[in-house]
Formats: sequence, C-alpha cells, structure tokens
Amino acid sequence: MSVGSAVSTSRHLVRRGGEANFAVPPPFVDRSKGFKRWALVGEESPAVHTGFAMCTLEAGGWVAAHLHSYEECVYLLEGEAQLTTTEGTFRLRAGDYGVIPVGVIHSWRGLPKGARWAQMMAPQPRARFGSDTYFPTSSPSDNAPPLGEGRVAAAIPIDVRDPRTRSFGHIEASNMDVSKQTQDQLAVSASMRTALLAYSGITVKMMVDSDLGAELSTMFMVQYEPSGVAGQHDHPFEETYLIVEGSVDATFDGEAYRMEKGDIAFAGVGCVHGFSNPASTPVRWLETQAPQPPGRHSYRFARDWDYLTSRIDPPKV
Repeated sequence: MSVGSAVSTSRHLVRRGGEANFAVPPPFVDRSKGFKRWALVGEESPAVHTGFAMCTLEAGGWVAAHLHSYEECVYLLEGEAQLTTTEGTFRLRAGDYGVIPVGVIHSWRGLPKGARWAQMMAPQPRARFGSDTYFPTSSPSDNAPPLGEGRVAAAIPIDVRDPRTRSFGHIEASNMDVSKQTQDQLAVSASMRTALLAYSGITVKMMVDSDLGAELSTMFMVQYEPSGVAGQHDHPFEETYLIVEGSVDATFDGEAYRMEKGDIAFAGVGCVHGFSNPASTPVRWLETQAPQPPGRHSYRFARDWDYLTSRIDPPKV
C-alpha cells in the first residue's frame, strides 16, 4: 500500500485531504473578499484537459463578476452561497451542482454559513494567461455583489422542476440508494436524467452532462456497496475523483492506495485503474471527466482483451 501525502506519475495523481493549501487565486486578489482556492489538478499535474480545485467563501464574502475561457462545473459540499449568472441569481446549498458555460459572466456572494465547493474546469486553465479569467469592468468595487437582504430574498433556490434553474440540480445521499427509487420519489424529478444506474454493487447518478448544458466535461456521483468492485480499465479521457463519504481501495497503473473522505485522485488517458470497497458501509465519491466521453468505447476493460487473447490463442492441451 503506497503511503505519503502526494504521489505523482506520468499518468496519475493522488492528493490527501489533510494537505489542503487554500489561497486567494492571483486573478482574484483585490477582486474578491473571503474567497480562497486549493488548486489540485492543473498544468503542474499529469493532466492536459482538466482543471480541478476546492473553493471556500466566507460568510459575507464575495467574488467579483468575471468570465472564463473554460467551462466551469461546481458542486456545493458545505454551507450556502449565492451565485449570479446571466440567467439570474441563485441560492445554492450543500448538494446543489451546476454548469457555468464558457464566457458566461458570473459572481459569488457568501451567505451566513459560508460555503465550500468543488470546481471542475475544462479545457484546462492556462496560468500563463492569468488562468483565462476576465473581468468585465475595471473597478473591483463595481463587480462586488450588492449587499442587502433584498438581494438575498430574490435569489432562486435550486429546483429540478423549475425551468429557471435549468443549469443546476441537487443530489442527496438517499438518491444513491436503489431501494429508495420509488415512484413517489421519481415523480418529483424533471426527467429520466435523474434516474439511477445500478450494476455490480455500483450505483451512478449523472449530475452535469450535455443534457444540463455542459459541452466539455461531465460530473456525477458514484457509490460502491461493500461488495462493489470495478475491474482494471482505462479511458480515452481524464477523470478526477473526490471521496465524499467512506473509503475505497484504488489502484492506478499498478500502485495501490487506500483513499478516505476528502482525498482526491486524478487518472489521465491510458491510466489503468480499478476500485473496490474494503468497508462494511458504502463509499461515495464525486467524479468528473474531460473531455466528455465518446458515444462508444469509453471503457477499455483489461478482462475483455484478456478474453480475446484466450479465444485467439487458446491454451494447448
């Protein structure tokens, strides 16, 4: 079992939650208050398509109106925050997620509980160009979200059945439980996009994809029951994993890791990886992909090609 706070090879990266190092991103110095980011996957990692970070915003903090040359997907882990885009002002709480398309102006405001969220960026931001972030006005104060209870009250809560929040969604731990996918629960969903995929002790709930408006990345939740196992495989795209509950045994290119809540891993194109749940309780993690998977052949399982070998060259008797 590999140990250490961070291990990197040419195709994978593992970071431990305990080594978090939050700081104000350079583009947001003097253009934010109480906002910090822990950059995990980017130009300094094996990734070429993915930018992944953890963000925090203090109560009463704000992030000036800005836009990016990349697509941004967010998932709120704790607290509440107010996000304003060209489509309106939305009140996000833990479990809410959404996509901010390329070039869409948006700003953040911290509510009384503060907030912490995961941030997925694709294509990968380029630090040599200021992380591809632009501010529509020259005065930081002009970009700061206005204060006042009236603005908070006007924020729209995320509701999967409300077309005004079409770029957002919400997920709970119970949404990953196969036994709780009853008709009365499914009746409140907007469409089949909220359905649960279940197989081999594994359940998957799609969150951000092309149906939600994303074009360059995906984001979804994965849960393994104690019997859940995914055999060794790789992809023609990059993946990032954030453990949100429980623990999982993971292998990346033959190196083994026990990953716990708060740990993050990245697997690049061609990185052979697999997972199994070593505990007696479920493990859940947030997963992202960039670019979006192709229509076919998005998984390459070693067992399938081993089977082909046995058919082509059967053992001699």
